[in-house]
Amino acid sequence: MFILLVGSDGRAKSYSVGLADSIRLVRVDFVEPSIHLLSFPRDMYVEIPGIESHGGITHGKLNQAYLYGNPGYGYNENGGLGPGLLARTLEHNFGAQVDHYVAINLQSFVRIVDALGGIDINLPFVVDGRVKGSKDSNLYFSAGKQQLKGYRTMLLARMRPYGDFQRAQVQNLILQALAKKMLKRPVLHKLPELIDASKDSIQTDIGVVEGGQLLCLASKLSANNIEFVSFPETIFKNGRVHDPVLGNTSIVEVDFNILRIYTQKFNQGTQFEPEEGLMDGNQR
Repeated sequence: MFILLVGSDGRAKSYSVGLADSIRLVRVDFVEPSIHLLSFPRDMYVEIPGIESHGGITHGKLNQAYLYGNPGYGYNENGGLGPGLLARTLEHNFGAQVDHYVAINLQSFVRIVDALGGIDINLPFVVDGRVKGSKDSNLYFSAGKQQLKGYRTMLLARMRPYGDFQRAQVQNLILQALAKKMLKRPVLHKLPELIDASKDSIQTDIGVVEGGQLLCLASKLSANNIEFVSFPETIFKNGRVHDPVLGNTSIVEVDFNILRIYTQKFNQGTQFEPEEGLMDGNQR
């Protein structure tokens, strides 16, 4: 099963608008119980299918596909809302396979982390999101082990003082910490209750049947069965384009043919080669 996991920057309770702040494709293997997650840089400039009738828009940043698909803009007429259009955009540009989707906005993310009792995380470096002159301690995270509640976890997930790739690595650590908490037996037994309580605040097409399958799989998983894979950072470079909505904007440039090859490997369950510079742990 392939699940598109989206972290939306929407601050309201609804999913009417909001960009895809975090984009991951999740490969769930039920035969050899395991989960792999692949992160897609949100600032890649891509062709967004099916919305050209709205102001002649054909391209945008990858995170804009999620925005244009949700009901706030009224651009998407093909169903699936923002995650559906984002899934079609990933398939169109990179050959990604998506069966289901889960999108979580900022408010829901904070509530979920708090409902789990917070997370324990070990940061390999300092993350300082303060602007010059700021003394806001909530935006400073020291290196090493620490416990975080929902609000500070959300802040850490969103900050990028060192760029998007380092932020994706920190987000992977957060997801690892959440997985470890959810797979603990006391929490695992409460997952159906937690899922039911949050179903109205999460954007998803996963139904009762698929949810039951995932819960059964969770009982067979450990943190070692959950791995994060990444595209090589060296194949990307910074660039700029003129976008009809954003104007002159910065983007991430990459050869899409190369990304298609990597995405195909991910679809097939073929492991990426280890990349120099990635953090230690379950990352390849």
